Amino acid sequence: MNYRIVNGSISYGAETILEEINFEIKEKDKIAIIGRNGAGKTTFLNAIIDNDILEEGIGEEKFHVYKQGSPVIGYLQQMNFENSNKTMLEEILEVYETIINLENRIQEKEKALQDQTDEKTIKEYTNALEQYEIQGGYMYKKEYETAIKKFGFKEEDKDKKISAFSGGQRTKIAFLKLLLSKPDILLLDEPTNHLDITAIEWLENYLRNYPKAVVIVSHDRMFLDKIVNKVYEIEYASMVEYKGNYTDFERLKKERYEKQLKEYEYQQAEIKRLQAIADRFRYKPTKAKMALSKLKKIEQMTIIEKPEKYDLKTFYANFDIKTQSGKLVLKVDKLEIGYDKPIAEISFELYKGQKLAIIGENGTGKSTLLKTLNGDIPKIKGEFEYGYHVQKEYFDQQMEFSNPENTIFEEITQSFPELTTTQARTLLGTFLFTGEDVFKKIKVLSGGERGRLQLCKILKKEPNVLLLDEPTNHMDIVGKESLENILKEYTGTLIFVSHDRYFVNKLADCILEFESGKVTFYQKSYQEFLEYKEKHEDAVEEIQNSDKAEGKINSNERNKKKETNPYFIEKERNRIQNKICKIEKDIEQKEQEIQDLEKEMTKEEIASDYIKLNELQQKIQKINQEIEEKMQEWEDLNKKL
Repeated sequence: MNYRIVNGSISYGAETILEEINFEIKEKDKIAIIGRNGAGKTTFLNAIIDNDILEEGIGEEKFHVYKQGSPVIGYLQQMNFENSNKTMLEEILEVYETIINLENRIQEKEKALQDQTDEKTIKEYTNALEQYEIQGGYMYKKEYETAIKKFGFKEEDKDKKISAFSGGQRTKIAFLKLLLSKPDILLLDEPTNHLDITAIEWLENYLRNYPKAVVIVSHDRMFLDKIVNKVYEIEYASMVEYKGNYTDFERLKKERYEKQLKEYEYQQAEIKRLQAIADRFRYKPTKAKMALSKLKKIEQMTIIEKPEKYDLKTFYANFDIKTQSGKLVLKVDKLEIGYDKPIAEISFELYKGQKLAIIGENGTGKSTLLKTLNGDIPKIKGEFEYGYHVQKEYFDQQMEFSNPENTIFEEITQSFPELTTTQARTLLGTFLFTGEDVFKKIKVLSGGERGRLQLCKILKKEPNVLLLDEPTNHMDIVGKESLENILKEYTGTLIFVSHDRYFVNKLADCILEFESGKVTFYQKSYQEFLEYKEKHEDAVEEIQNSDKAEGKINSNERNKKKETNPYFIEKERNRIQNKICKIEKDIEQKEQEIQDLEKEMTKEEIASDYIKLNELQQKIQKINQEIEEKMQEWEDLNKKL
């Protein structure tokens, strides 16, 4: 299979989206199409399907589209449900119509063989079995069952009618159906949007082993790194090909730019030298011939264009925290969250400057926790308490504004009436709202624009605690990198929900995982968390295999097994480390209390009050005793560790 576009272009009215397209898909290629928001990536995917969108480009080659083998192209936008009264399983099974027909044929032949064993029937039966195996008949049930589960659907969902699912769930079902239909060229536009980490990891593995070609538009860097072997970048209306994954693309682009810049600078210096010689000697009879030869040499050069700088235009923010918070920022104790019934119980403590990533499958309660912590929905049971001087701001992934009729400029000036017109426009400019754009109404803004406006308002308030729910949705890669840099430099405390693993890995120093109805806090970076989970899975599998081999063992033997098992040792180490960390914070807090009390004692009105002085000294003595007890506990735990 081969699909090729030579010297194509795409225009929209008088605007040129892409001026020279040279693009090729080979069998089993895994291709990424990357570029800034609005660069034309989705338009290009549409052009792969509908070649009438394409025109002749500016290149020298003749424009043509070549398709070898009439490839079947699958695109999510093409997937519609003709009958919404069908169940999800019925829709999924449509993909396997050929295999199911073969199954029925095999069953018929098996029945026929009970009555007659002639050579023709045996041959037909054998051929049907061979075809069944070739087409994946022995694996198809496991394939769709796994896909349904990984995409977050439950067993009972299989028998629900399509009409009973939400719009987002229907999109997921259509996506599943598309994947399982295995077209020759699979086109995916932002496939990881609205998928949780479990589903993304399953999709990665599925696409990596996909037997045919895949073309992906995505801003998920880790996803692209694990799948693609070729990258086409759209920038400045041009398309450039790079071999390798996304990390390779970043390196190769930098090398290409630096090489072209050096060649351009060298050629310009040479042209300047030759021109200077020609100008100096062209009017001297004895040197005129030599001068003309220098000019001819310039004419014969293939002029190297100065490379355009990367399109790195993005928002930025340099802001100070208005008020520093206390050491302990948030204490959550057996907090039950949910709407009509509890969906999770949560306990953890967060200290100043920590960056907590909340991860887990969709529907497990991550956004519900943020809304509860922000006071938008009431808790069901338990407690949560913010520390001293906490000033929090919340980024809602729905990006709703109280007055969508407001213009961008009105939204900012109403939120910050102290700003002058110049200050308001300067602030908006840092978030890429310039010129007449500031007079756009909020209701017509794209998802990316709404996100930037919400971030602009939040960061201008200079909070010391940020609650962010999927802040990178609708952002391109440059935008994500900009937000990463802002949040890395942020000295306050960060609590965020994200399914972007690259983003989580860059920022998080602790993890709150929602999994199988449980919520676990890990005092670990994302990479350490992944390594820990991998050990956990290997250890659990080892125990299960061991138990199966040895049969039923009594509880004492099982406990001994656990005590010597690497996973359970690591789990206990993690528990002790978390406790040590908490004790250290407690001691630091108590030492600060002593400093505050000693400062109080130096005040003139206290120094002359013997009774008050005595009370303060007793408090200091009591706190010192508590510190000694904490220190002893700290030493004992470190010995145990």
